[in-house]
Amino acid sequence: MRTETPQPVRLSDYTPPSHLIDTVHLDFDLQPGATRVKATLSVRRNGESDTLVLDGEGLSTHRVRVDGQDHPFEETAETLTLTGLPETFTLETEVQIDPSGNTVLMGLYMSGGRFCTQCEAEGFRRITWFLDRPDVLSRYTVRMEADTAFHHLLANGNLIDSGTLGARHFAVWEDPFPKPCYLFAMVAGELDALEDSFTTMSGRAVALKVFVDPGMASRAEYALDSLKRAMKWDEEVFGREYDLDLFMIVAVRDFNFGAMENKGLNIFNSSLLLADAATATDMDYERIESVVAHEYFHNWTGDRITCRDWFQLCLKEGLTVFRDQEFSADMRGHAVQRIKDVKALRARQFPEDAGPLAHPVRPSSYLKIDNFYTATIYEKGSEVIRMLKALLGDEGFWAGMNLYFERHDGEATTVEAFIQCFADATGKDLDAFFGWYEQAGTPKVTINRRYDAATGQLELTLKQVTAPTPGQPTKTALPLPVALGLLDEDGRVQAETQILVLDGAETTITLEGVKKTPVLSALRGFSAPVKLETDAPADHDYVLLAADTDQFNRWESGQRLGSRLILARAAGEPDPAGETRFAEALGRALDDQAANDAFKALLLSLPSEQDLAMEMQPADPAAIHGARDVLRGRLAEVLADRLIRLHDALAHAGAFSADAEAAGRRALRNAALDLLTARPSEAVIERARAHYGAADNMTDAIGGLNALIALGGEASDTALSAFHARWKHEPLVIDKWFAAQARDPSELALGRVMGLTTHPDFDAKNPNRLRALVGAFASFNPARFHDPDGSGYRFLADWIIATDKVNPMTAARFVEALGGWRRYREDLGGKMREQLQRIAAVEGLSKNVFELATKALA
Repeated sequence: MRTETPQPVRLSDYTPPSHLIDTVHLDFDLQPGATRVKATLSVRRNGESDTLVLDGEGLSTHRVRVDGQDHPFEETAETLTLTGLPETFTLETEVQIDPSGNTVLMGLYMSGGRFCTQCEAEGFRRITWFLDRPDVLSRYTVRMEADTAFHHLLANGNLIDSGTLGARHFAVWEDPFPKPCYLFAMVAGELDALEDSFTTMSGRAVALKVFVDPGMASRAEYALDSLKRAMKWDEEVFGREYDLDLFMIVAVRDFNFGAMENKGLNIFNSSLLLADAATATDMDYERIESVVAHEYFHNWTGDRITCRDWFQLCLKEGLTVFRDQEFSADMRGHAVQRIKDVKALRARQFPEDAGPLAHPVRPSSYLKIDNFYTATIYEKGSEVIRMLKALLGDEGFWAGMNLYFERHDGEATTVEAFIQCFADATGKDLDAFFGWYEQAGTPKVTINRRYDAATGQLELTLKQVTAPTPGQPTKTALPLPVALGLLDEDGRVQAETQILVLDGAETTITLEGVKKTPVLSALRGFSAPVKLETDAPADHDYVLLAADTDQFNRWESGQRLGSRLILARAAGEPDPAGETRFAEALGRALDDQAANDAFKALLLSLPSEQDLAMEMQPADPAAIHGARDVLRGRLAEVLADRLIRLHDALAHAGAFSADAEAAGRRALRNAALDLLTARPSEAVIERARAHYGAADNMTDAIGGLNALIALGGEASDTALSAFHARWKHEPLVIDKWFAAQARDPSELALGRVMGLTTHPDFDAKNPNRLRALVGAFASFNPARFHDPDGSGYRFLADWIIATDKVNPMTAARFVEALGGWRRYREDLGGKMREQLQRIAAVEGLSKNVFELATKALA
């Protein structure tokens, strides 16, 4: 049983650093098991104290000197304290660390035989003693020395010197821009480089280099192309130009995050950098494009302007997610991209807001900041920026953004300062809007109509309410934009989009000149991260599905119709006639020649079981799964001929293209096959087998493999064996093989997954592999994870406990799957709670897992 209780860090306790560090000189003698790090720091007081407390973890201290003289110090496992210090001084320390034994993958560690770093949020303290906080900005010079087998020696900034020393060599890098230590990066190892250049809008030439495993350079071509497009887009849309002469990206195999925006030297999980048609799906290409852009955009929103403290994390992440979503929308189509972004928000952030782990976009306390790299910080943080833009209008938004860049460049700042820029630029009072950063929970907005046909007046009453969340029992109404359009019952447009502002608990708005019974197209483009209810009849959703000019709401109406039918059947009140009507309406939507293939593919995808569980109280995963399967079967029956025609017509034998149009075609073809599997037959099995066998790209191969797994039997086993035999030497592809089986909908799924944990290719120390199997099962196979006997919960808890000993950050991310126990049937929720209690009682549990497990139980 854990005896000590970790103490939280609180925003209200923030104080400026006692000292500032103007320059940092690091000298690395790189050895896998025993790296020596010499640090020389130029330090000055930032107050009255002559005591300096530095952060460190896992450091073996060899020397501490002040102004060239040995200085007494007091050392604990996590701090180094020096007293009696002058106002300004030079501090020299020398420590030894063990990169090869660093399984936590924070600080300096080995991956694939190479040295690499990850310092956000608090990893730099695993490299040397330092003030490991984001409001200490320093200029870095780094000297690296290693055996020549580590061919490339890379760090932030510009290369200013290099040379050979017999069997060893060295490189010296200088970063001219002050940065917090979390942005420090270095890599040493044998790598291939793909090189290009970019000319900025002011005419400067920037060298671009992407470093990857030997032989993999061609798979980085799409990432490099994405980088160049992102650089150009940021200049054209945000007016931001890159500021160094060199921009580098390195792919590593073992990484807790997706990627890291270290100044001038981005480090990426290889799964988010390497792609070709044979090994990467269209989703991989989309994610690479998005994440490459995201990390590049951080150069201004995260690097040039950074966070004062970790409570301000949304200042860089929410804003940069907004930027990468806008970039992706311009690259791939605004409606389709918006639908995908909202699907992700609802899948990850809405459950977070509805459970014991709910927290504001800017939290007020934490035990481990690692636990707050969440959907709330990122995705909801982006939605807050989007609302700000909608409320201020384009002119006001861009005036505020430009003022922010001008006023805070080179600073570590706060969310208050960010919002103040928009208030100052527009003259608007944004105090109430700031509540979006301080209040957790998803507001529920209701719209009630009263229409007077004689006068043409439409009266709309809008209300909002937010349920209590942990630590916030009383909620405040927040200002939010509701984008609204009007159709008539024949689907003709009556009013184009206008922004209604709900700035209190309730407001009534009267619209004039509405000539026919209105059909509301409300919350267009998902203009606010809320749950919407209206008093409109279900028939209006059929009008919207057929004719809404806002494609997001057209898709949304189909989701509402499908959700109602599934939940009704799950509650024991099936509507067979409604299911048939819904299928026929989808068929007409598929025939719409004006809609693109990517949009049609999204229309064919019913609400997920996870989304449906959020709407059913208490949630019954087995009932949801069964009811959803019935509706899928009905769609497959009614649409069979259309689906077969689509599947045949969309087959493409030409050269592979990763562009949006080609990806949309593949998405629709795979969606058609997926739906056909809802009514298994020999003909469907043969179609799936032929689809898989003829696939000349990974998107179609995985589509065929998933279809065969859903159908089960000999065809599935044969395909899985063939897939593994072909791709067993490709780690990223084998991740997909594990993930596909983790999502197996059959009752044999858990047994299959447990068996795979002993497979020779399963490596529990690799976060990608662990997420592909254990994470995918817990997060994307709800019917099997929530088996009534609780075996899925026990399996996940076992892996959380085991992984915590090696990599607490990865282990903590799995806790979320158990955290929503209150939403489920009492028998299921009780078993989930038992496993959380078991986890929380483990001796020596990390702060990461302890914080989330105890919050989930609170």
